[in-house]
Amino acid sequence: MLIYVCVGSGEIPYNEAAQRIRLDCLGKEKTMGVYLNGTQPYTQYKKMVDNPYFVDKSMILAEIIPMIGHTSDYLCITRPRRFGKTVMANMIGAFLSKGADSQDIFKRLAIADTGFYKPHINQHDVIHISLNKLPRRCRSYDEYIERIEGILVQDLKESYPHVDINEEEAVWDILTKIYTVDSSVRFIFVLDEWDFIFHCDFVTEQDKREYIRFLSNLLKDNPYISMVYMTGIL
Repeated sequence: MLIYVCVGSGEIPYNEAAQRIRLDCLGKEKTMGVYLNGTQPYTQYKKMVDNPYFVDKSMILAEIIPMIGHTSDYLCITRPRRFGKTVMANMIGAFLSKGADSQDIFKRLAIADTGFYKPHINQHDVIHISLNKLPRRCRSYDEYIERIEGILVQDLKESYPHVDINEEEAVWDILTKIYTVDSSVRFIFVLDEWDFIFHCDFVTEQDKREYIRFLSNLLKDNPYISMVYMTGIL
């Protein structure tokens, strides 16, 4: 028997109402960010799907989804340019992220006929970063990485207002703090063109080492990681 609860001007099932109340009480209403559960992957992938020459490769998701939350949860795709790496990254973000309801896209695709569809579509917290974006008039590695850190920290502050977040803390410390408050919160990272910065004229060998340390601190052996998907050409 389904029990419905009046909410505003309509009715919703009791279990959904209970979940909403639980989230309200915890102060955990989710907002869409730039990197965290952003809408850009959905928007970009929808453009591809609407193209008359689109080829459905959504069954790749059936190979990736079983990796979520397991020890083999790190995947790096290295291919030359124009091999569709960004399209795949956008597909993963659009399908898994809570940021946008993407059923209008994927209900038409092959993945909809699998057992992975309903349990995973728009059910995950996804941090999707296109690492080939530079701040205006970028002249140094510090300016590049500070932009990325600043945007992500702001997203986390807005999405987890109940967590005491200090903007001066390292991003990985903030993510660990969020996980400590609620161990059910884990993130899928989709990092497109992770090695872009290696090809910028202003980057030194020391900067490259700093960047590798940044990625290692962010991604390696952290409990808040659910899966990491990276693309690059190196």
